[in-house]
Amino acid sequence: MTKHRIYSISFASVYPHYIAKAEKKGRTKAEVDQIIFWLTGYSPAEFEAALNNRTDFETFYTEAPRLNPARAQIKGLICGVRVEEIEDPIMREARYLDKLIDELAKGKKIEKILRAE
Repeated sequence: MTKHRIYSISFASVYPHYIAKAEKKGRTKAEVDQIIFWLTGYSPAEFEAALNNRTDFETFYTEAPRLNPARAQIKGLICGVRVEEIEDPIMREARYLDKLIDELAKGKKIEKILRAE
């Protein structure tokens, strides 16, 4: 199996785009971080270290402290593909986050985004 290009991209290089997308729609960096912490189990200090180390996507997800089991409830289209049907595990994790950031930018309540309701 060939690895996707995203595997070697540093998470830190994409993170500002998540924030920009959210802020453009009146949401905050704190909400983006809350989503990332919920999804991956990273603490703020662990996340900061991953950013500072320019951790690639593959490592970011494979070494995540605790991938949230509720992430399996994330469904729908992202880039024309059903997120729940993505077979590649790293790509699926990345698309879960993309989907959650989209939901944030569309004005969805954080409780619903974090599958708390």
